[in-house]
Amino acid sequence: MRRLLLLAALLLCTLLGTAQPASAHTELVSSSPEDGATPAKAPTHLTLTFDEAVDVADVRVLSVDGDRLPVSRTARRNVVRVALGSPGDGSFALVWSVVDEEDGHASSGRIAFSVAAKAARAGSAESSASADTAEASSPAPSPSVRKGLVAVRWAGYLALALFVGGLAFVALLWPGGAYEPRARALLGFAWTVGLLATVAAVGLQGAYASLGGLRDALDPATYADVLGTRPGIVLAARGLMWVLAAVVLAALLQGAARSPGWRVGALAVTFGLLRTTGMTGHNSEGSEPTWGAVADFLHLLGAALWIGGLAMLALAVLPRRRPGELAEVVPGYARFAALSVTGIVGAGLVLAWQVVGSYDALLHTSYGHLLLVKTAVLGGVLVAAYASRQWVRTRLDLAVLLRGDAATVRSFGYSVAAETGLVLVVLAVTSLLVTADPGR
Repeated sequence: MRRLLLLAALLLCTLLGTAQPASAHTELVSSSPEDGATPAKAPTHLTLTFDEAVDVADVRVLSVDGDRLPVSRTARRNVVRVALGSPGDGSFALVWSVVDEEDGHASSGRIAFSVAAKAARAGSAESSASADTAEASSPAPSPSVRKGLVAVRWAGYLALALFVGGLAFVALLWPGGAYEPRARALLGFAWTVGLLATVAAVGLQGAYASLGGLRDALDPATYADVLGTRPGIVLAARGLMWVLAAVVLAALLQGAARSPGWRVGALAVTFGLLRTTGMTGHNSEGSEPTWGAVADFLHLLGAALWIGGLAMLALAVLPRRRPGELAEVVPGYARFAALSVTGIVGAGLVLAWQVVGSYDALLHTSYGHLLLVKTAVLGGVLVAAYASRQWVRTRLDLAVLLRGDAATVRSFGYSVAAETGLVLVVLAVTSLLVTADPGR
């Protein structure tokens, strides 16, 4: 354990020392006319230039009255043109928002400018009122929608871990668990939460991208709009994977865990769930998106195998306190977890290099602070895991000899429970990281 932590620290120093600066989400670089400008005559259109290519459907520009203005393409993929009306008082106040094509993150801002001749005649009182209106119209995603999006992401991560890790635990370590009511209930719960979280995420993503409220998340038109975007297509694919996962789960509960056909199907569904979950993350924001995608997949896989197996051990195996099962399952899971943690740490270092990019970003941005919090909590999880591993080495034989005596197994149960609780905190911080901006 000490060698692993030392190696992780050395690799983190090396990667962050040689990484490129972190990339933020899609942001506005410039506009013509600029914010605060006073052109001599009223322009017929507004030009917006972003720092990366955008889809016209992902760009929204509203007047202060809430009317959506027409947006059209230009020859450059990162530049769009907005048709303007003719203002009666010579002032323009607009709010814009754009959705990142890769992960669905919304950026927004305000642009206000006045025609010089009309603004001079309008007088200072009207200009002040217009400025106040523009300031009040500064757009931002609804806090309730953002919190809802974080909540469904947390539920989605938890469901993914419980389902994928639980399937692997039963198929590889505990085939008899397919007939255990607790194990069946845990897998069924994970599948239900995963499907519902995916459906809810579609509506919340639409409300978030359009800067709407919770009511917009329930509007069928919002679902239709989102499903036409890349993040919406990814969410739809994830929902399809959860539907196919129901077939895999039903076959497992019927005792097909040893069937080669079932294992192929389970591997395909697992790959689909992990990949569609990772496609809406920050792994593509750095200079090496391919490495980021591979690292993100391995990070999710390792976390799912570790967390799902841990939950199955705590909620289904330990309450039975059967000596034969403890002797067979616990050592196997200990090796399983050690391999998973190694993958999590290695892939996490690559993702830190890919997304954070520098010491300065790690220490002076809110995203970097969240990542440090996640790392600190993960350290606590590893301490609890180390205590569990020591119990396996020194006390498991005694527990088997005493036929699963409660007093003998209790310390191991406490360690597993602490590990499980801290893992839930890690998932919560991960959900915040996914909705945060790496550049801020």
